[in-house]
Amino acid sequence: MVGGRARSTAPRNLADNPQAWPHADLAGHPAAAVVQAIAATLAGELAARKLSRRGLASLSGVNRQSIADLLAGTSWPDVATIALLESALGQPLWPTTR
Repeated sequence: MVGGRARSTAPRNLADNPQAWPHADLAGHPAAAVVQAIAATLAGELAARKLSRRGLASLSGVNRQSIADLLAGTSWPDVATIALLESALGQPLWPTTR
C-alpha cells in the first residue's frame, strides 16, 4: 500500500523526467502512473469543456489548489477528491485496464 515515505515524494518526481508530466515514463511506479493518468484525463476534460480550475472547484467542492496540485502531479489525491471531481464532470477519471 502506498503510504509513509512513498507518499513523501510527489508522483511527478518519481518519473525519470518530471518535466514530461503528465506524459512521463513512470515504469515501476504503478500508483504514480494512476495519478498521472487521472491528471491527464482531468486536463483533457477541462480543456474540452473550456472549464477553469476555479469553475471545477465551484462545481465539485474540491479546493482549487487541490485541483492545481493534482494537475501538476505534486500531490497524491484521495479517493474522496477523485469521486467529487468525477461526479462534477459526469466523467470517470480513474483509468481502466483491460
